[in-house]
Amino acid sequence: MQHDEVIWQVIRHNHCSFMAKIATGNFCRNPYNVTGICNRSSCPLANSRYATIRDHEGVFYLYMKTIERAHKPNELWERVKLPRNYEKALETIDKNLQYWPKFLVHKNKQRLTKMTQYRIRMRKLVLKTREKIMTMPRKQQKRESRREEKAEKAAVLDKSIEKELLERLKRGVYGDIYNYPIEAYDNILNMEEMQVADEEEEEKEPEIEYVEGYDELQEEEDMEDFGGFVEDDSLIDEEGDMSEDDEEMDKLGKASIKRKRKENLEDVPRSTSKRKGRVLIEVEHDDDISERQKITH
Repeated sequence: MQHDEVIWQVIRHNHCSFMAKIATGNFCRNPYNVTGICNRSSCPLANSRYATIRDHEGVFYLYMKTIERAHKPNELWERVKLPRNYEKALETIDKNLQYWPKFLVHKNKQRLTKMTQYRIRMRKLVLKTREKIMTMPRKQQKRESRREEKAEKAAVLDKSIEKELLERLKRGVYGDIYNYPIEAYDNILNMEEMQVADEEEEEKEPEIEYVEGYDELQEEEDMEDFGGFVEDDSLIDEEGDMSEDDEEMDKLGKASIKRKRKENLEDVPRSTSKRKGRVLIEVEHDDDISERQKITH
């Protein structure tokens, strides 16, 4: 039969693995202790009737121990899940510890209040972004710096070796007695050819292109109507009338244009139609085009 007073005397005066003695007092490291202090009323080993609250992954449980289950260690503690609402959790404690000592009821309510407060604070800290300071040992920093220097030297050496081998391949120093990846070699040669071609294109002067526009053709057609007329301010009299020489030149130009048009019409074959009469087609010769260009210039 369990005797609580005998157990307490042995724990208090001889040895207890859960007791921690410090300058301010004696504390208990047992997870079922409701207050954390090593005394007769708070000891979970020396009390056959005991209750406490524990946290399992964010969920609170009310643990209860009675003398009726002392002969079954695997069923010694009975637990009840507490709701997340603080007021409902207090009601659950009052319901399950209705006829228990007031000391245990009061201490369990205090423990529930404290655990609820630190759970709220934990949530706030998780949401709050905080800087984390990481320390780097000096030996590790030196080791990494030496490795970086060695890697840089190795990279420079590899590039120089690659350039030297490419130059030897181009010169054909070894002939055909070597084995190398042909695709990589061709890619490098193509890159060099592209660079040379780009440089040549930059050095070349841009070519001049001539484009035939609608405005030029329209100007040529407009100049046909004027014939051989040439504007010159010096040939105009003070009164605004043209001189006799200008009139003669104008008549000669119109007569020459009419004569050439008749000749062109005679050379063109005439087509007949049943309903309408004859259809005349005017064809321009090279001589007419050259004369028109002269006039436009």
